[in-house]
Amino acid sequence: MELVQRIGVPASRIIYANPCKQIAQIKYAAKHGVQLLSFDNEVELAKVVKSYPSAKMVLCIATDDTHSLSRLSLKFGALLKSCRHLLENAKKSHMEVVGVSFHVGSGCPDPQVYAQSIAEARLVFEIGAELGHTMHILDIGGGFPGVEGTKVRFEEITSVINSALDLYFPEGCGVDILAELGRYYVTSAFTVAVSIVAKKEVLLEQPSREEENGSVLKTFVYHLDDGVYGIFNSVLFDNIWPTPILQKKPTTEQPLYSSSLWGPAADGRDCVAEGLRLPQLHIGDWLVFENMGAYTVGTGSLLGGTQTCHITYTMSRVACGDHRAIKQRGQGSAGFTCP
Repeated sequence: MELVQRIGVPASRIIYANPCKQIAQIKYAAKHGVQLLSFDNEVELAKVVKSYPSAKMVLCIATDDTHSLSRLSLKFGALLKSCRHLLENAKKSHMEVVGVSFHVGSGCPDPQVYAQSIAEARLVFEIGAELGHTMHILDIGGGFPGVEGTKVRFEEITSVINSALDLYFPEGCGVDILAELGRYYVTSAFTVAVSIVAKKEVLLEQPSREEENGSVLKTFVYHLDDGVYGIFNSVLFDNIWPTPILQKKPTTEQPLYSSSLWGPAADGRDCVAEGLRLPQLHIGDWLVFENMGAYTVGTGSLLGGTQTCHITYTMSRVACGDHRAIKQRGQGSAGFTCP
């Protein structure tokens, strides 16, 4: 809340969408005019009633996220059968419920889950209207893919969403549609470079047929200067095994070895990637990982000696040329430094 208000976002355009809030955070929202708060249970509603009775509430409902990589409904969201009771409690407490939110989880492979959730949100809107709540906000959550090559393309998801919205919340119905597009915007925006700080050669006791034929009888364990408790937390959050790009391109003559990459924490779970086939690398070599914008820096800790990463902003030559053209047309500088 502090960050977005500091960059000029008015309080009326902020929704505190976490349905499990500290009381101090609820009071902070009240003090700074952030009126929209989410809830998904009676206890959370009672907390807001006591600390911020003039807040406007958004009811967070559970979704069928059983096939999503990151399942948020294990932790958040009210079941459809409990929504009437929660809306009745809000009415008795003189709390205004103005909308519904949901999140299908990250890495959802089935766009129809969005359609099902939008249909259930429509039912909650109708229950709310029956009880006297004026509801005008629908937050469809996030988890949208930000890179090509995912199981379901962004365009496929939005096509299903738009069809469901046309059916249940058609244009002109007076409902504002919100979405949480963080992953979509930032996934491909960041590339990470890490160096090898240690390595270990492990002889294989029982080499496979492939390794016998190729005379490869060893594997390499490499330790990086960051791990799953830092930049590579996407391994824990998204079950993604990142694939490195080698700074030094191997020649065709170089043999490939079974390799694994580990972070600096004294923890057996700090494994960044394993089962890789790489040429022999050396201490000080750099590895590059693309599409590292989501669930990396923002959720990292300093566990195990991990250092805060250094961020460098760059611009492609194509974009830089476009920027120069804008300046030449007299539209001013956008504040970028061109190489």
